[in-house]
Amino acid sequence: MQEPAPAVRSGGIVGVLAVAGIVAALVQTLVVPFIGEMPHLLGTTASNASWVVTITLLVGAVFIPVTGRLGDLYGKRRMLLLSSLPLIAGSVICALADSVVPMIVGRGLQGLGMGMIPLGISALRDLLPPRKLGSAIALMSASMGVGGALGLPIAAAVAEQTSWRVLFWGVSVLNVLVTVLIWRLVPPTPVQASGRVDLVGAVGLGTGLVCLLLGVSKGADWGWTSGTIIGLLTSAVVVLLVWGWWELRTGDPLVDLRVTARRQVLLTNMASLLVGFAMYAQSLVVMQLLQLPEATGYGLGQSMLAAGLWMAPGGLMMMAVSPLGAQLSAARGPKTTLLAGCLVIAAGYGSSTVLLGSTWGLLTVVCVINSGVGLAYGAMPALIMGAVPLSETAAANGFNTLMRSIGTTVSAAIVGLVLSQMTVRMGGYTLPSENGFRTTMLIACGVAFVAALIITALPSSRPATASEPEEPTPQPVEAAA
Repeated sequence: MQEPAPAVRSGGIVGVLAVAGIVAALVQTLVVPFIGEMPHLLGTTASNASWVVTITLLVGAVFIPVTGRLGDLYGKRRMLLLSSLPLIAGSVICALADSVVPMIVGRGLQGLGMGMIPLGISALRDLLPPRKLGSAIALMSASMGVGGALGLPIAAAVAEQTSWRVLFWGVSVLNVLVTVLIWRLVPPTPVQASGRVDLVGAVGLGTGLVCLLLGVSKGADWGWTSGTIIGLLTSAVVVLLVWGWWELRTGDPLVDLRVTARRQVLLTNMASLLVGFAMYAQSLVVMQLLQLPEATGYGLGQSMLAAGLWMAPGGLMMMAVSPLGAQLSAARGPKTTLLAGCLVIAAGYGSSTVLLGSTWGLLTVVCVINSGVGLAYGAMPALIMGAVPLSETAAANGFNTLMRSIGTTVSAAIVGLVLSQMTVRMGGYTLPSENGFRTTMLIACGVAFVAALIITALPSSRPATASEPEEPTPQPVEAAA
């Protein structure tokens, strides 16, 4: 018996999915303000405590492409609801944790839910009319920046005034609320693909990504020339090559590499990796500059909470520019918007050469860079979805999100390497030097310019809604939960 199609209220759908994206991004940054205190809080070493951050990144990278494929096969709404469950469970486990092992387990479960954002973006294509799609995608993409920006000051304030456990209880409640809103307000989405889940491909991709990201993220701690790091990076190359061979030969691949190799998809993913690098570099540099003591001559002596508040407007700028990006994409195509975003990012980093000496100067740098990120993040899904069939939108968006995550991981490694090599001694401590920070900003500026050059090689794109069919072919719809 077929249920009548629910009335689609575009504003409610976009609002709910944007909130889901903000909460998912909030989860990622939740522990950053008090990671330095984690060894004391959980009775462990600093090395073990670092896994509280690393495990979420690794699990998210492995499962984002998998949840995307499952969304194509079984419906995006269903997978959105299922993705919220580990976010809730992980948050509760973290809130109750009294040692590092349950905390790592909880953070790993939270990583399982990181596919909420690409799933939400893909669901928009199924649920919204073409004329509203561009602005909705831009808003949904900007939710990542808003969640990350709000997470820093909120987490710092709560941890200073109450207990760090309150953070996880609060996120648990937020995720329950998001789950209820998705269940009530987001209608079932069409099932766009058929076939089976490529378990061999999922295991292969997961293994390769764990080796790659673990090697990159731990290289500075374990030594880039150590046998462990060399072994991990070598294994990553071998496993991913074998995985690619398998994906080209299986009938139902986890990631259709032939589609991924299309010029528009390939170049957009390459640019996404570089934009992810550029986006993350400024947060690493600016947070340190804000908190370093004024006695260094370049630090600004801000508290953790104050530093988070100075960073927050940058994330809000991503949300503010999303409507402008959508209008530009509608008029000139998402290629133009992505190119403009990369050039704005480069301009923001370039301005840092004269603006690093004050809090207001750093605020300006952060806002300019994040404005460019907002333009770029809003255009990437439009370019991807304009080049892949409806049956692969969630998987393709998940892979694009994965490329951004790899970019942020590489960014953390490169920034850490540069700052560890360019140091000064002060008061018995070794600190990153001013030249180290400036060099990092110039590297990120160059990366943004390279991304812009890659984008110029993209085929000319039509307005963002042009690729959407006016009369979509009826598709099976997932059963309402």
